[in-house]
Parts: sequence; C-alpha cells; structure tokens
Amino acid sequence: MKTIKIAGVPEHFNLPWQLAIENNEFKDQNIDLQWTNVPEGTGKLCQMLRNGETDLAVILTEGIIKDILAGNPSKILQVYVQSPLIWGIHVAEPSSYQTVEDLQGTKCAISRKGSGSELMAYVNAHNQNWNTKDLKFEIINTIDGAVKALTAGEADYFMWERFMTKPLVDQGIFRRLGDCLTPWPSFVIVATDEIIKNNPSAIQKIADTINSKTATFKEIPEINATLASRFNQKIGDIQDWISLTQWSQAPIDADMLNNVQNQLLEFGIIDKKGTFAQLALR
Repeated sequence: MKTIKIAGVPEHFNLPWQLAIENNEFKDQNIDLQWTNVPEGTGKLCQMLRNGETDLAVILTEGIIKDILAGNPSKILQVYVQSPLIWGIHVAEPSSYQTVEDLQGTKCAISRKGSGSELMAYVNAHNQNWNTKDLKFEIINTIDGAVKALTAGEADYFMWERFMTKPLVDQGIFRRLGDCLTPWPSFVIVATDEIIKNNPSAIQKIADTINSKTATFKEIPEINATLASRFNQKIGDIQDWISLTQWSQAPIDADMLNNVQNQLLEFGIIDKKGTFAQLALR
C-alpha cells in the first residue's frame, strides 16, 4: 500500500476528505492517505510543500499561485471548491470600530506572511481604495492567536472564513463589520513536483476518489447535522454555508488561471504572471 501525505485546514470544506479516509475509500485504492490538519492555513501549507512535509495540499488559490511563482516546486492539480471564499472582517467586540472604512490605517492580524489572511487584506484594501503600502500586520499564527491579539489590542482587525469564525461572534468575542469575497475559486488541490513524477497513478486515484465524494457530498444523509457537530456550528449557519458552497471536480483551465493571475496582479499580490505549465498540471 502506498503512503501519501496530504494537509489542509481543519474546516468544513475538507470534511469530504475526512469522511473518505474514515470510510477507507482511499485504502480501497491501495493508498494510505495520511491527513494533517494545519490550522495556521495557507502560509504554513506552502512551507510544508516546499519542505517535503506533505505531498498534497488543499489550499487557497491565491496563496499557492503566489508561492509557486516564488519557487514552490508544486503544481495545481484541479479546482477543489469553485465558489468564492467569504472572508468575514472582524474586530474585538468592545472595539470602537463600527465600519470597514474605520479600519483604514489600522493593524491587521494575519496567520503568517503569504497567508490567505494577508493576501485578502490586500484585496480588501483595493476594494476600499486604500493605499496598500499603508497596510500593517501582526502575525498571530492561528485563530486562537487572533482572539488574543484583538482582545489585547495588539491588532485591530482579523479576516477569516466567515462561518468558521461565527461561533466567536455568537460568543461576543468578535464583531463582524463586513465581508470580503475572493473574486476567484477558493480552494485548489496541489501536489509537489516530486510526487507527480514518482506516483502519477496514485495521484489520479486520489483525485478520482475525492471527486466522487464531493460530487455527492450534499446528498449524504444528515450531512448538515454532521457538519454542525464536528465544527461547532449552528444548523442554520451550516445550511447557509452549504447552500453557498460549490465543490469542483474539474481541472483548472488556462482561461481561469489567466483571469485569476490578472486580478492578483491588479491587487499587487503578484508582480508577474506565470505560464500554465509553471503553475498547473495538464
């Protein structure tokens, strides 16, 4: 049996992977797929791919494109979630800030450099017509670190997936001032060049298995209750989230990749575009 390592954030988007692993659906293909939860997010996942700590990652589109262009020896295999990611813009509940506009010139909490939370701060700044050169950051590693930083006044706002952060809003720890949507598909599946070269058939079997899972995921009996229980969510919030979420079973195409890169270039997230061959596996 071939052992392959995969990593991703411990969020509801990745429950199809967890269920497939628990149901031995990869082992049925003679693959021991070992999942690692990475609460730090995209920046840490990029580092793990570079260091060979994982073979595959389920990762934010903007973050991995930026990192491959910066030398990460990996390729995008396919789109995993087609729908945009909804980033909630949060402040500490007692904060004096009342609108997103009030946050201009303040300090943003980010998980780490190169993370989605950092890159989306640039997207939000662009949307608000702020000078991105004025952005200031506080590295907090995880959502728990964000709670500490915002509560202590070490950072002023924090952008994270809206529904995963909502329990903190419900508890009166954070207050959400608004949302910022990614203008591109939110998650892609990525593999290192080494695993693509050495185990192409295993990679294809993994893709086929997860695509079969996501194609029917919303039809799983009691899936809303399962999601709510595993991710500390209210059923109503899960129903809203799952209605907005569209998984993909399609490879990333050249037009989509070009469109995403054009927007990343416009937002100042990348300073050059790459070719399809540099970024993705055909």
